[in-house]
This record gives sequence, structure tokens and C-alpha cells, in this order.
Amino acid sequence: MRIGELAERTGTSRRLLRYYEEQRLMAPGRSSNGYREYDESLVGRVLQIRGLLDAGLPTRVIQQILPCLETPRSIYFPGATPETIAILEREHDRMSERIECLTRNRDAIADYLDAVRAERADPGSGPRHASEGETPSV
Repeated sequence: MRIGELAERTGTSRRLLRYYEEQRLMAPGRSSNGYREYDESLVGRVLQIRGLLDAGLPTRVIQQILPCLETPRSIYFPGATPETIAILEREHDRMSERIECLTRNRDAIADYLDAVRAERADPGSGPRHASEGETPSV
């Protein structure tokens, strides 16, 4: 596929795709006329890169860990510096905290939906009392 299709399918600008290539995060092929040719597998790769960048990892660290994401059982880090390890440990902890927060929020929304559905199913069940920290309706 051409760069425009990859950009559309991943929601990533052409400029960013070229930047990812410049940073050696992905390597498209070239057609006989010199145009970039993107393999189908690069759709997933671009989404991984975007997720890692959104998580706060610098491109130099992403470049090191991308091969591990393709084959997680063959992890090998010949250039893992103490700085890289510290960055990954911080990001791991930060992501774990975000997951815990998202899980709490998801569960709270599920409880709220259950209560709303129960009220709709049995409107005469009486008023719902405000929980701690909640403002009662008037």
C-alpha cells in the first residue's frame, strides 16, 4: 500500500510516518519508481509505535523494544543501558497505575449502569440515596 492509505488506516499523518521511518521504527519497501511500499504488517506496527509514544517512551527506546513486541519469547537487549532499564521500569509502573485507575473507573461506570437499568426496570423501587461525595438531587 502507499503512504496515503497507511496514513488513513492508522490515523497517522504522512509526515509522522516519514518520521517513524527516519527514526528506524519501520522500514517500508520501495517500488521500481522509488515510491514507498508499505506492507500490511506496518498497520499494526504504526499503531504500536503510536501507543508507545502516547505512553511517553522516547523513539530511541521504542526502537529497542519493537523487535521484542513481535516475538516476545525471544527478548534480547544487546544495548540495554541502565538509563533504558530505568525508563522502562518507570513506564511499566506508570502504565500499571493507569490500568488500575481505568479498571476502577470502568467498574464504577458498570455499577452506575446497573443501577440505572434497575431503576428503569422497576421505577417504583424508591429513590436512590446519594453515595459519599455525591450531591443529592433536589
